[in-house]
Amino acid sequence: MKKKLTLPVQIAIALIAGILFGLICYFAKIPQFTTNYLKPFGTIFVNLLKFIVVPVVLLSMIDGIISMGDMKKVGSVGWKTVAYFLVTTAIACVIGLIIANIFNGAGLFPVLQNAEGAEWTGKTTQNFMDTLVAIFPDNMWKAFTNSDMLQVIVIALLLGGGVLAAGEKARMAKDLVGTLYAVIEKVMGFIISLSPIGVFTMMAWVVATKGPDILGSLALVLLAAYIAYFLHAVLVYSMAAKTFAGVNPLTFFKLASPAMIFAFTSTSSAATLPVSEECALKLGAKKDVASFVLPLGATINMDGTAIYQCVATIFLATCSGIHLTIGQMVIIVVTATLASIGTAGTPGAGMIMLAMVLTAMGIDVNMIMIIYGVDRLFDMGRTCLNVTGDISCSLCVTRWESKKAAKANK
Repeated sequence: MKKKLTLPVQIAIALIAGILFGLICYFAKIPQFTTNYLKPFGTIFVNLLKFIVVPVVLLSMIDGIISMGDMKKVGSVGWKTVAYFLVTTAIACVIGLIIANIFNGAGLFPVLQNAEGAEWTGKTTQNFMDTLVAIFPDNMWKAFTNSDMLQVIVIALLLGGGVLAAGEKARMAKDLVGTLYAVIEKVMGFIISLSPIGVFTMMAWVVATKGPDILGSLALVLLAAYIAYFLHAVLVYSMAAKTFAGVNPLTFFKLASPAMIFAFTSTSSAATLPVSEECALKLGAKKDVASFVLPLGATINMDGTAIYQCVATIFLATCSGIHLTIGQMVIIVVTATLASIGTAGTPGAGMIMLAMVLTAMGIDVNMIMIIYGVDRLFDMGRTCLNVTGDISCSLCVTRWESKKAAKANK
């Protein structure tokens, strides 16, 4: 029996085939063939992505909030862990935006042909108060139909909090959310399985119509993301471990490296959990703290995903000829922070969440196919970074809890 190719391998093959076919059409001066006969299939795939974004974000965030219903039982460990992840994710977004803007300012990200002079058409404004008011919906269904992602996130937070507050009376609602989310995950899995078709058709169209220069730009955006990954790991995670847990940065990376390497190759935070716990214990984390922090981190700590979303958004905005203001970048930080937490370990969700951020910023979601073909390369680095953050958090929380216990015993 022949072994079926894994989805990443299928996507890689589709990417290479799409590039080669696009180059043939470009040099043969028949780019219209890809526009007329290939791009429509890619558009169908992108439409399916747009369709699934709202239900995935809504249900995954509500499900994630409900799953944290036992936070009171774990007391201070819970809120410290969540606070650590929220702060580091926001910092990750800022680092990602800074690196992306440095690359962009140096002219390393291209404005694609026919995109010059494109106007900003997003839903945000430069007035902070107007933006703040716009985040809160006056009509739930309108937020869904307009794919207003910040409003969808607020709705998810409110509904999730309401379910938790209702307690036992909301048992049926909890079951319904879990059931619907399981269904949506299956639907999303089917859509993700169509990725090779979308990658081949859209990559062939992009290369045939934009020329081979776009390939060098993809290498540069990868470089930008990995520089941001590296800086975040060193400046935030190892320094946090040094400052709050007293662990030398070199020791931290040396003892955490088995988990980092496993995460890099497997691209799965969940699969890396046994290795992560072993590394955390060697670094001095308490077993009860590590057994709580690491699984939670595998679910909500998505700093690598946040960096990816910020770098990719700046890159794709530039490709579209859109220049984002500081106010609009603040919206990216907020959206990407919440979106990365909402990722919740779902296979292929990094692309779904990027589609969400692009939608929130008013950038054509079709642009996502330029970058999706090399998503696996981004995924390796961002998963490695996520796992590193989980280990760092377990060390910090262990030290904070030890200090708290020491004060209580005095």
